[in-house]
Amino acid sequence: MEPNQQKHLAWHETLEIHELVAFQSVGLMKLKKAIGEIKDSKLRGIYEETIKGLEQNIRELLKFYPMAPREDSEYETRNLDTAFYAGDLLALSKTSVRNYAIAITESATPAVRETLNNHLQKAVRTHGKVFYYMYEKGLYPAYNLDKLLKGDMENARKALEMRY
Repeated sequence: MEPNQQKHLAWHETLEIHELVAFQSVGLMKLKKAIGEIKDSKLRGIYEETIKGLEQNIRELLKFYPMAPREDSEYETRNLDTAFYAGDLLALSKTSVRNYAIAITESATPAVRETLNNHLQKAVRTHGKVFYYMYEKGLYPAYNLDKLLKGDMENARKALEMRY
């Protein structure tokens, strides 16, 4: 069967869309919480433009969620504050892992490379701690794609409805 004839998304693209929606939803919430503190009109305009862009990105990506491969199950309601802060920390640690890995490939000085590698290992450990915390608390159902995607949709809905 041709890729454009599939009735559902591939697993790997579903997970990439999940990562984008989850990360952008947290970012959108942070921007909406912070915009009231922005006094410079030009920077505030950039924030507003970014907020609108993220809202559009999330809406467009959410359209693919019905096409995600999944099993039927119920969605559990989660505590927004705990989930939000844990998810933000998870995104920060994941981004740190990626950024340190890239920086290592650009380092020429052995001492810099060693320092960056040490930082990378700390970021990997932090990511693991946060991930397992979220998993144990039911905030990141990593082995249940349906719950994972429903959680994304709920966070995206909250981010889109949040006033600023």
